[in-house]
Amino acid sequence: VHRSKDPRRMIREAQAICVGGGNTFALTKKMQEQGLLKAILGKIKAGTPYIGWSAGSNVCCPTICTTNDMPIVEPESFKAIGAVKFQINPHYLDANPEGHAGETREQRILEYITANPRRYVIGLREGCMLHYENGKLELIGSRPMRIFKKGIAPYEVKAGDDLSFLL
Repeated sequence: VHRSKDPRRMIREAQAICVGGGNTFALTKKMQEQGLLKAILGKIKAGTPYIGWSAGSNVCCPTICTTNDMPIVEPESFKAIGAVKFQINPHYLDANPEGHAGETREQRILEYITANPRRYVIGLREGCMLHYENGKLELIGSRPMRIFKKGIAPYEVKAGDDLSFLL
């Protein structure tokens, strides 16, 4: 496998960008060190397809503040690519196991939107994805997506529902 000494050049020449999972803090730190956030955003704005899952979906948001990962390293900042205007919480779970005295995902997201009242957060469940093309955003998958916004009770949307409010 050929590895470029200039990762930004690889992004500039890419026909598509695919960013997988792992620890979001480690991914963000490496992307910041290599100057990839702006390079990727520029390519996305120019029409290059972006595919991201797990940490790869976190880094397409304005920040990585809604990741589920442990901060095992310290990135320069929580700023991410900013390809979408909303935050994603991938692997979203409603679970609150009996006897569990800790916070649920919903409680953590509610804390986030209290501190960031202008931002939507979407809880994206396993087996689902968002697809954006030609100005249209759609949920694909059999499970609903949970929507969080300050001042609005959390609610569910399903595949086929209008998501234009997120754009």
